[in-house]
Amino acid sequence: MIFSLSLVFLVGLSLGGIARRLRLPSLLGMLFTGILLGPFVLDLLDPSLLGLSAELRRIALLIILTRAGLSLDLADLRRNGRPALLLCFVPACFEIVGVLLLAPLLLGFSLLDAAILGTVLAAVSPAVIVPKMLSLMEQGYGTKRGIPQMVMAGASVDDVFVIVLFTAFTGVAQGGSFAPMQLLQIPASIVLGALVGLLTGRLLSFFFEKVHLRDSIKVLILLAISGLLITLETAFTGRIPFSGLLAVMCCGIGLLRCRPEVAQRMGAKYAKLWVAAEVLLFVLVGATVDPTYIYSSGLQILAVIFGALCFRGVGVLVALSGSRLQWKERFFVVLAYMPKATVQAAIGGLPLAMGLSCGAMVLTAAVLSILLTAPLGALAIDVTYRHLLTAENLLVED
Repeated sequence: MIFSLSLVFLVGLSLGGIARRLRLPSLLGMLFTGILLGPFVLDLLDPSLLGLSAELRRIALLIILTRAGLSLDLADLRRNGRPALLLCFVPACFEIVGVLLLAPLLLGFSLLDAAILGTVLAAVSPAVIVPKMLSLMEQGYGTKRGIPQMVMAGASVDDVFVIVLFTAFTGVAQGGSFAPMQLLQIPASIVLGALVGLLTGRLLSFFFEKVHLRDSIKVLILLAISGLLITLETAFTGRIPFSGLLAVMCCGIGLLRCRPEVAQRMGAKYAKLWVAAEVLLFVLVGATVDPTYIYSSGLQILAVIFGALCFRGVGVLVALSGSRLQWKERFFVVLAYMPKATVQAAIGGLPLAMGLSCGAMVLTAAVLSILLTAPLGALAIDVTYRHLLTAENLLVED
């Protein structure tokens, strides 16, 4: 495994650097590294590393969500009010509806299979979006109107919403029945996850105030607690609706509200951790990609993916209707809500593992959505933010 990890970091950093030189997102080079080193091409990665891939990707996601929480001021979200709330679920609903309309026509899917495909495709990737939004916040772009904060929070809640729907639809496909009460799990898991996370953050802030520790030790404690929150979600599955990922982010938010100076220092430490976690995350996501699916997919799946993205774009504009954002700023949010990666890598293969008839096609669509939307979305953000958003320091000078 040591040899495999060495390859992951050396080749991943090298190809990521080459991608940056070509003015492309570094994650494109990292994804390509995973494809190249993975079991479907050169097969140089140790099976034991691939066996741990899902857990390692989850740890990387914990790091970036905690970093997001340590930078996310709830006052910025409150200023946006209704649009910030609608971004959490309206775009995903529009994308699922788009797949429900397109998949039966282009792929011959039943409505239930199309619903499963829609929930797999509809989740955006916090691992792609959050680092980009944090970078914009550090540079001051769009922060006056709370745009990066709104996108960051919406992307995290969006995943909770979509995964609950995915669980409900696959349960029906396996012979179960759909109960309207299952839909109540969505707000319940969001509210409970947020409350537990905020409370944990407050308790941590009190502990850090009473007990003097090095910032590095505080980071280790927060990482360990984040892991426990994720474990709680698994333990409560089927009994208590609870979003561990949302709790992790809200834990950082709670710490920021109570001890902002500590949160800022810890955020800087997490930024350094993300340098390694980013490589590990996207290389291992790339390693799940089977290139043969790309050649056998046909244009129909591509049409469904891009058509669903168009529906999603309309959903973003609907969510932002009536907001104080300018049209160019709304268009930026449409672009920022495009990237997909982590959720698709996590759940894209589950329908096939469950033996569902749509499984192979769903996995193919998940793979293609990662390869197309992650780099394209990241590139769109990098290319357009200076033109579509206003830097806060420029607003002050005016």
